[in-house]
Amino acid sequence: MIKNLNLELSSKARFDSIDGASLVEKDLPRKKFIINSLLASGLSIIAGSPKVGKSWLVLDWCVRIAKGKDVWNLHTDSGTTLYLSLEDDESRLQDRLTAITDEVPSNVHFVTDCSKLDERLEEQIQTFVDEHMDTVLIIIDTFQLIRSAKKDSSYSNDYLEVQKLKKLADELKIAILLVHHLRKQGDSDPINEISGTNGIAGCADALFVLKKSNRTQGNATLFCTGRDIEDREIELAFSKEDCTWKMTADSAENPNMLLPDEMNLLIEMMKAEKYFNGSNAEFLERYNAYSGKNLSARILKRMMNKWKYDLNDNHVYFKSYKENNIRKVEIKYDFEIDNSDSEYVRYDKYDENIAV
Repeated sequence: MIKNLNLELSSKARFDSIDGASLVEKDLPRKKFIINSLLASGLSIIAGSPKVGKSWLVLDWCVRIAKGKDVWNLHTDSGTTLYLSLEDDESRLQDRLTAITDEVPSNVHFVTDCSKLDERLEEQIQTFVDEHMDTVLIIIDTFQLIRSAKKDSSYSNDYLEVQKLKKLADELKIAILLVHHLRKQGDSDPINEISGTNGIAGCADALFVLKKSNRTQGNATLFCTGRDIEDREIELAFSKEDCTWKMTADSAENPNMLLPDEMNLLIEMMKAEKYFNGSNAEFLERYNAYSGKNLSARILKRMMNKWKYDLNDNHVYFKSYKENNIRKVEIKYDFEIDNSDSEYVRYDKYDENIAV
């Protein structure tokens, strides 16, 4: 009877859990970065409009990582790289390689045809890594060409397709980077422009969007976000001499790049004026005159509330209040304000009737 009871208990479904104290003490490997602080092992997606220059960018990464050369000013973890260039033939790849480098390493490999995800692609990737044990990066250009032929564009299907590659990347401890497209409809957040349902972006460990403000420009911004990297914007310029993207600015080195132009102008204005205390209307008039903008009081105050902590980081502090039924703002530029001063800095909840 006792034996049967023990068998019944042992057959019950249970979690394989770990307690918090043990987890904190557990000796776990550090996250492996293929490009320091930018591209980690796991599944990442880089998206952009057609012909924006995504393929030139990832080809350059492939070659540089194989050589162990820095990407921009970021150290790389050298190793074998594999580029599934599914929209090109060997002739075009040859032309592109000779354009970007005088010396092509033997540990960068190319494939122009492969199986789809619902066929044998996972097995092909596994076999390649088994034969090249130092593989660190596999790029698939483009994601669309390895997807199932089934016309299922649901969130669930999108997530499951990306999850297959994410699971494989995690098991092999490599980076897999999918090249993908943007949808036609724009968005204030470039990450939301990635084609497909949120299942694609939601499953990936990191997302990159390469975007030009104008198709004919030689400049672009690489928007970066992910589980293991900080949100970042990298300004790039395309060099026609060697067909590579050169970094011109990086928000990791200049955090103000992440601020909208309106807030950078506000910081500049307060550096010059130091202090203002008066009505919202008076402040707006002064701001628009300084910046050359034509904002409304409501829009300006909403932006200030949204970016208040970034303004604090740049030594600009403000508080909103009402006096004689007039909405007012006190704002100052001060290096010496104590950041624990709740009067200016910490708005856990703000009264919208006052704030705008």
